[in-house]
Amino acid sequence: MTTTTPRTEIEPYDPGSVAQRWQQRWEADGLYRTPDHVEGQQNWYALTMLPYTSGDLHVGHWFAMAPSDVLARFKRMQGYNVLFPMGFDAFGLPAENAAIAGGVHPKDWTDANIERMRGQLKRMGAMFDWEREINSSDPSYYRWTQWWFLQLYRQGLAYRAEAAVNWCPSCNTVLANEQVIDGHCERCHTEVEQRQMEQWFFRITDYAEQLLDNDQLEWPEHVKRMQRNWIGRSEGTEVSFALETPTADGSDEIRVFTTRPDTLCGVTFMVLAPEHPLVSQITTEERRVEVEAYVEQARHTTEIERQATDRPKTGVFTGAYSVNRLTGERVPIWIADYALATYGTGAVMGVPAHDQRDFELAGKFGLEIRVVVAPPGWDGKPLSEAYLGRDGSQVSSGRFDGMPNAEGYEAIADHIVAQGWGERRVTYRMRDWLISRQRYWGTPIPILYCDDCGTQPVPEDQLPVVLPEDAEFKPTGDSPLKRHAGFLNTTCPQCGGPATRETDTMDTFVDSSWYFLRYVSPHDDEAPFDAEKAKLWGPVDQYTGGAEHAVMHLLYARFFVKMMRDLGLVDHGEPFLRLFNQGIVLSEHTKMSKSRGNVVAPDAYVSELGADVVRLYLMFMGPWEGGGDWSDAGINGIARWMNRAWDLATSPADALPAADGPADRDMTRRMHQTIRRVTTDIERFKYNTALAAMMELTNDMAPAFEARSVSQPVWAETVRRLLLLLAPMAPHVTEELWERTGNPYSIHAQPLPAWDDALAAVDEATLVVQVNGKVRERIAVPADISEADAKQQALASERVRAYTDGHDVTKVVFVPGRHLVSVVVK
Repeated sequence: MTTTTPRTEIEPYDPGSVAQRWQQRWEADGLYRTPDHVEGQQNWYALTMLPYTSGDLHVGHWFAMAPSDVLARFKRMQGYNVLFPMGFDAFGLPAENAAIAGGVHPKDWTDANIERMRGQLKRMGAMFDWEREINSSDPSYYRWTQWWFLQLYRQGLAYRAEAAVNWCPSCNTVLANEQVIDGHCERCHTEVEQRQMEQWFFRITDYAEQLLDNDQLEWPEHVKRMQRNWIGRSEGTEVSFALETPTADGSDEIRVFTTRPDTLCGVTFMVLAPEHPLVSQITTEERRVEVEAYVEQARHTTEIERQATDRPKTGVFTGAYSVNRLTGERVPIWIADYALATYGTGAVMGVPAHDQRDFELAGKFGLEIRVVVAPPGWDGKPLSEAYLGRDGSQVSSGRFDGMPNAEGYEAIADHIVAQGWGERRVTYRMRDWLISRQRYWGTPIPILYCDDCGTQPVPEDQLPVVLPEDAEFKPTGDSPLKRHAGFLNTTCPQCGGPATRETDTMDTFVDSSWYFLRYVSPHDDEAPFDAEKAKLWGPVDQYTGGAEHAVMHLLYARFFVKMMRDLGLVDHGEPFLRLFNQGIVLSEHTKMSKSRGNVVAPDAYVSELGADVVRLYLMFMGPWEGGGDWSDAGINGIARWMNRAWDLATSPADALPAADGPADRDMTRRMHQTIRRVTTDIERFKYNTALAAMMELTNDMAPAFEARSVSQPVWAETVRRLLLLLAPMAPHVTEELWERTGNPYSIHAQPLPAWDDALAAVDEATLVVQVNGKVRERIAVPADISEADAKQQALASERVRAYTDGHDVTKVVFVPGRHLVSVVVK
C-alpha cells in the first residue's frame, strides 16, 4: 500500500481525465477480479439482469445498472467477497430483424453491439468482473444450453407435440403467450394468428406446486402475486358427460373440469373449444358447414383475445347432444372460442346462471338459464347477470336442495366420485413452456430424426450443434435452417444411417434461465458450471431488474434451478434470494423508445460532466423503485454539487485550528448521523435520500470551514468519512480525492465507516414557553432545534393551548440562545 502526500493547492475537477486514469488503473491492477474464496470473508453474489445486445446503452440501462453497482460496492465495503459479473443476452428476434433490415449478418450485428456496449459499460465505472463475461450466442455457452435441453429430454421434461400456437406473420415465428400483447406481437405489433404446429415444450407444469411456493423469497409482493396468478391453481372435479351418440372411433364421453360441482344441476349446454378433436366427429352434416367456418375463424384469433372478458361471446351448435349423468338430461353441444383446447379438458359445461361467459352466450342464443344456487334473499325472478357467489343455497338440485352451497359443493363432488362419473383434481392455468422458434438466430435444438430409429438426442460429445454462419436467415415461415443442407443432413447416432436435424431454435429465455450459474466458472469446458463453486456462490443473494420479467424470465429461472436441484447438480431450489425491481427513466414525461425519438444517450453527458455525475443524478432523481423524468437542469445541479464537494475536499486546511475547534462537537455529531443515515438508506435502496444526507453534510461543512470553527483533525476525518460514504456512488472522483488527501490506494478496498450512536445523539435542552410573560410550559427538545420547530412544539402543547385557545395569538417570538418561546395573546 502506498501513501501520497496531500496537495495544498485547489485544482479544478476534470471528470474526463479522472475517470480515464482510474479505470485504467483498476483494470491493470485487477481490482475487481473476484476470487472464489477469501479467508474471513463471506461470499455475496450481486447480479443485475444481463442486457440484450440492442446496441447503444441509454440512460434507462444506466438506471438499472449503476445503482446495482452501488449496492455491490457497498457490500464489498461492508467486508463481503462480492461477485458482480456482466454478460450479454445475445440471441433473439431483434438481432435477426435488425440484421435483415440492415443487410448484415446477425452475428456481425451482435458482436459489434457487444463491443460497443462493453465499452459503454466500462465508462460507467462499475465493478464488473469482466474476466467472467458471458455471451449467450457463443458456441462455448450455448453448448451447455443444449446440454440442459438433453437433461430435460432424458427426464421426460422436454417433449414434442402438435399444438395451437401464436404465429406472427411479420416475424414468421411462434410467440409465447407472454409475448402477445392485446393480440399483437410485442416486437413488431403485427396482429397475431393461431396455427397448429409440431412444437417442442418444457414440462414446467410438473413444477407448478413448487413454483407456487414463493412465500420464503424476499421479493416484491406484487411479483410473487403475479407468479401465483399466472400459475393459477384451481381445485375442482373432472366430470364425465355421456355422448348421446358415440363416435365412429368409440369415444362415448366428454370430460370437463369444473371448480363448481355445486352447479352441475344447472348445466343447460356444453361448450367445446373449436380445436377439440371431438368437434369434427360429433358435428352433424346439416351443421358441418357452419361449424367448419367457425373453426376457421377461431384459428385467426389468439388465446389472449379469446379470453378477454369484454369480448362479445360467439358460438355455433354442432347438432350433437350429451347427457348430464347427474340429472339424466339431454344437453346440446356447442362450440365457442372462449373454451380453450389448452386449458382443462378443452370442454366447458355451460352453467349460465353461475358463469358470466355462459350467461352471455345463453342470452344471445336463447338457451335456458337455470338457477341452482339461490342468492341470499332471491325472489325467484330471472337474474340480470350470473350469480357467482358462494354463500347461497342449493335449489333445483334434486336430493341436494336446501343445502348451503358450500355443503352442496362437497356432497355433489362426493356423489360424482362415488358413482364413478368423475374424480377430484387440481389444474393450473399455466401451460407448458413452448420453446420452439422458427428463426435462425438462436440456440439449435439438439435433436435428430431417423426414419428407422425415430427421434434421437444428439450425443453429448457431439455438442455444440453449431449454428452455421452461411445460412440464409431471412424468414419464410419455416426455420431458415431447413434450407441449409450441411446443417440439416447428418448421421443417426444409433444406426449410422441418414438422419435430419431439428431445425427449430430455442426460445431465448432458455439461454437466460441458467446464465447466473455460468458466471461461477465461465470458462469451464467440462460442465455448465463447477458444482463446488456453485455451492460457494449460489443462490444469488441480490438480483435486480425490471418487473416486466415476473412471469417469464423469473419464473423460468426458478423452474430451471428446481430441475437442477432434482438432478443433484445444485444444493438449493431457488435462483435469487432477494429481488428488487427498479422503475423507469422517463424522457419528456413518457417512456423512452427509439420510435418516439426521445431516447437519452448518456455518452455526451459522461464526456462533459463525468460518469460520476450521471450516476449520482440517476440516483437522486427519485426513488429507485419509482424512477423519474430526465432533466438537464437536474443533472447540472448535481454537477455543481460535485464541484462543491471537490472544492471542500481539496481546500487546504492550514488555516483551521490545530485542535479544539468550537464546531468540532457539532461536526462530529453530524458526521455520525450522516453515516447512520447513508448506511441504512443504501441497505434499503433509498439512494436518493442517502445522497441528500451527504449533501446536507456538505452544507454544514462549508460554513464551518469558512468560519474556521472546526479543527484540522475533525475536518480531515469528516472529509475522509464523506469520501468513503460517497465512494459506492461516485467511484472515480472519490478515488482521486482519496489519493489527493493522502490516503492509501484504493478507497474501494477500505471498510465502510461505522457510526457511534452516542456521538450521533443530539444534545437536549429545555424549551421554556411563556404566555403573556408567564412561564406556562417546559419541553425537552434537541439543543439545535430550529425556530420553526420550536414555535410549532410550543403552540401544540396542551398546557400552552389552555391559555391560547379562544384567544387571538398576536405574536410568537423565539429566542434561540435562551431556548425561549414567548407567546402574546389578547
